[in-house]
Amino acid sequence: MAPHTENVADAAIGLWEQMATQIISIVGEDGFNSLYARSIFLAQPEFPWLAANSLSPQTDQRFAELKKRLEGQTPSQAREANSLLLLTFTGILAALIGDPLTTRILRSAWGNDASYSTSKEFKNE
Repeated sequence: MAPHTENVADAAIGLWEQMATQIISIVGEDGFNSLYARSIFLAQPEFPWLAANSLSPQTDQRFAELKKRLEGQTPSQAREANSLLLLTFTGILAALIGDPLTTRILRSAWGNDASYSTSKEFKNE
């Protein structure tokens, strides 16, 4: 089970790193960090094991704490938490800059096949 959990965590961190690169180029490091911190805060009631201060000041280790937390969960829990975190983050971003620009950023980060849905859509499922 541990290697499978690591694969989930590695895949999750890969998505975050790709997205962070695109968003930081637009809103800067502090803007990204604020959005990420808010997303963690909003996801914590459902996943209390998510770290409140999970961003490393070192760019190459930015998501080290998130990876560690995801690896400490079952693959299913790690996927659910990361999905909620990503949907919350993109929902906040879409509320600030609009759906079309958010979609364009995500496609730049994840490719043309990137599917996008807001946190509102996630909560309605």
